[in-house]
This record gives sequence, C-alpha cells and structure tokens, in this order.
Amino acid sequence: MPRSRLSGSFNSPKVDVVIDMGNPFLNHTVDGFVKIGTVGAARVTAEETFHCLKKGEFSKHILEHTLKKMCKEGAYWGTVAGVYVGMEYGIERIRGTRDWKNATLSGALSGALISAASNNSRDKIVADAITGGAIATAAEFLSYLT
Repeated sequence: MPRSRLSGSFNSPKVDVVIDMGNPFLNHTVDGFVKIGTVGAARVTAEETFHCLKKGEFSKHILEHTLKKMCKEGAYWGTVAGVYVGMEYGIERIRGTRDWKNATLSGALSGALISAASNNSRDKIVADAITGGAIATAAEFLSYLT
C-alpha cells in the first residue's frame, strides 16, 4: 500500500532588537526583558480581545484596564526573563562553558530569587526554585531537538 509523508520544517521569524547598554551582560538581560515582556503584553491583548468579543462590548474603561494589565504583565514577564537570561549569561561566563547545566542553575536561582522577592515562605521558595530549574532544563533540552 503506498504511503505518503509530509516533511518539512517551520521557522519562526527571528526578531532582533539591538539595545547596546555597553556591557554584554546588560545587553542580554535587557534583550530578554524586552522580548518576553512583549510576549506577556501580547498575551493580555489576545485574552482581553477575546473577552470583549465574547461580551460584545468595548469601552474606554475596558481599554484603560487592558493597557494597565498589559504593562503589569509585560513588566512581570520581562523581569522574570531578564533575571533568568542575566543569570544564565553570568553562569556561562563563570563556568566557561555553555550547556544545559547553566539553564538548570539559572532557572533554579531565578525561581528562588523571584519567589523570595514576593515574600513567599521557605517551602514555596524551594518549590519555585525546583520548578524554575525544571522548566529551564526542559526548554534547553527541547531547543537541542530543533
């Protein structure tokens, strides 16, 4: 029996925003903040657009609420990404190698730091460190597959 197979690849567009802070560490950190902060803001935009379409209403109040939520979420997501990217770059420079261990350490330290800054309990900080390390490691391994 004849079989056919679809093969190919999908490449997402690469967007590079060059912000030169005069220091590679700061360049990586700001780049992570801007890119992922934009993703966070776009998520809010899509979510709020869906809610407006579902309700069938749109007002100045809803727009103001959406803009505030976009800024808040964008800043939060960007801060998390900036901390992670900055830590990963720093650990890479200290260790002198680029591998999955940098992602694991960066994710764990970022998770713990952000959790501690949120005044969480010690158990929550440890759980967030484990979660951050696991997510970063999984993302690193997935990037090796592509």
